[in-house]
Amino acid sequence: MADNNEKILAQNRKARHEYFIIKTYEAGIELRGTEVKSIRAGKANLKEAYCMVKNGEIIVVGMHVSPYKEGNLFNSDPIRDRKLLLNKREIIRITSEVKEKGLTLIPISMYTKGRLIKMEIALAQGKKLYDKRESKKEKDVKRALDRMKY
Repeated sequence: MADNNEKILAQNRKARHEYFIIKTYEAGIELRGTEVKSIRAGKANLKEAYCMVKNGEIIVVGMHVSPYKEGNLFNSDPIRDRKLLLNKREIIRITSEVKEKGLTLIPISMYTKGRLIKMEIALAQGKKLYDKRESKKEKDVKRALDRMKY
């Protein structure tokens, strides 16, 4: 994902800890002018965000974009719902996966691709407490082995 012309603007670090990532998609975001400037300045937060299907569209809910400092009346609500831009086929596939298999749709990261702002979203399944402990244990073992190598 991270080529030379791509810059990560915001990440949901807890997503990989809380969920098993099954499949990822790249989506555009419908933004307003001052939101774009604020996101490029690094003022976006995906921590509490999630995605949902509403009227055949995928909407990201709970993503916080701080108001742009120089934008006066053009600033919009920081926590408004934003539409994600995907192909019709992808939306149908995601909708069926969410309904049939009971998966969750979560945003993972937001980044620039050329001059566009894209969001990486994922179909995910929630981890149980013992799964989280197991992944933490594996990470600790890997870290210990890396230390012993050097």
